[in-house]
Amino acid sequence: YEFAVFFIKQGLAYVCDLTLEQVKEYRGDFNNSGKNSPYRNRSVEENLTLFEEMRKGTYQDGSKTLRLKIDMASSNINLRDPAIYRIKKVEHIRTKNKWCIYPLYDYTHCISDALEGITHSFCSLEFENHRPLYDYILSHLLTFDLINCHPQQIEFSRLELLQTITSKRKLNQLVLANVVDGWDDPRMSTISGMRRRGYTSEGIKLFISRCGISKSPNIIDFTYLESAIREDLENKAIRVMAVLSPLKVTITNFTEQISERVVSFHPNNEQFGTRIVKLTQEIYIETDDFMENASVNWHRLYIGGEVRLRYSYIIKCDQVVRDSLGRIIELKCSVDYDTLGKNPEDRKVKGVIHWVSANNSQPAEFRLYDRLMNKEEENNNGNLLDTINPNSLIIKNGYIESCVLKFNASINYQLERVGYFIQDCKLSSSNNLVFNHTVSLKDLLKVKK
Repeated sequence: YEFAVFFIKQGLAYVCDLTLEQVKEYRGDFNNSGKNSPYRNRSVEENLTLFEEMRKGTYQDGSKTLRLKIDMASSNINLRDPAIYRIKKVEHIRTKNKWCIYPLYDYTHCISDALEGITHSFCSLEFENHRPLYDYILSHLLTFDLINCHPQQIEFSRLELLQTITSKRKLNQLVLANVVDGWDDPRMSTISGMRRRGYTSEGIKLFISRCGISKSPNIIDFTYLESAIREDLENKAIRVMAVLSPLKVTITNFTEQISERVVSFHPNNEQFGTRIVKLTQEIYIETDDFMENASVNWHRLYIGGEVRLRYSYIIKCDQVVRDSLGRIIELKCSVDYDTLGKNPEDRKVKGVIHWVSANNSQPAEFRLYDRLMNKEEENNNGNLLDTINPNSLIIKNGYIESCVLKFNASINYQLERVGYFIQDCKLSSSNNLVFNHTVSLKDLLKVKK
């Protein structure tokens, strides 16, 4: 506001009474020069009085603006006496009703940068034609020592992610329509959303550095971001086992004979420590790891087939238990107790599946995320809500090793054979574990290559 008063006193700004339609008419276009406002030659004293009255709320919204006096014949339309203050009688989130005039973006942008000591202001390409106004405002303030630096604005193309929404207006539309549960929803392309999903700052920086900076359209496939996050998590995520779609398995020949092993939390980092994986009579495996009518190439569990339990013995499926509707609800299996840490000598068992003990695991909710949008075009001409992927969130209820209770809630996990996860910072507690899916184990980027 004080800088606006400065521009008035220098004869470089004036209060204009033209309506929005009249301003557009007077401004001209790319082929025709603009013409001066009839209020352009008001005296400094009159402009100061009118601007003060604008601040006090004397006039109605849209009745007056404060405009810079630059050049209505400029080839750059942004320099044709741009408005820098307007009347808007709305309550501000911080200053309440103290102010009823507000600065426009082009005026605020450069001043904020200077006051904050910004050296380089990175903008998207649409601001390139606004840079002369950016420099005009700062050069006058710097000449009179009202600021002590002149930031340099540099424009680059926006970094766009396919099937991802980055427009704040469109993100707000999703929040208001309750498509997501807030600005920090893990499907949102916001810092808080990425943090809640388990994305690391190092992974995001790696992604940015690989994308590079360009003035040409920079549209990136989402898999590049996932690849960078996965690469960063590989060496820092703790390994545990969890079953998301549990199928009960009962060991029919169970004994306490050598039923546990000491297992590392990370195969390449001893500093993460170890845990005990203990086989119990009742365990859970993934429903998808059993097939009743298995094909020749099926290397997981089937009736009469064998598979190794991760970090444990080889088991054989002997019997299927069904409910009244014929659905499989339990498997009866037997253990080969001579296979802990070694393969049987008389046969080959190729498959290895993960599992959790029914006694030494915790019930947990697992929230699986997919692309927020079905279509790859963000700027579609149709209804934004029609492009939303209805399966962008799938919730599963399963079990996870109890050892996770001893870790900080912000720890990243690799659930073996499933993917990378993190506890939900809003929904999860020690009595109600909720895990958000960060990224899958398979690098689709490498598969495509």
